[in-house]
Amino acid sequence: MPHRSSSGLGRFGSAAALELERLGHEVLAVDMDIRAVDEIADHVTQAVRADATDPEALQELGAQDFDAAIVGTSSDQRASIFMTVL
Repeated sequence: MPHRSSSGLGRFGSAAALELERLGHEVLAVDMDIRAVDEIADHVTQAVRADATDPEALQELGAQDFDAAIVGTSSDQRASIFMTVL
């Protein structure tokens, strides 16, 4: 069972990632909490510990090559908006 936190791979983010993977989509799961990343890593295409507010980190991950993104961070509205813009 995925780690539950207010991070990107908390209750909403991990559930969304798992369901999208189940539906056959490629899923890049990103979180700063290595425990959350480790818990979902075997269930999605790729899971990495990274700062989703860092444009260079997202560039290195190839986030721009994905068709869509779900921002699952709920604890910091400002960070959520910034991640969505990126």
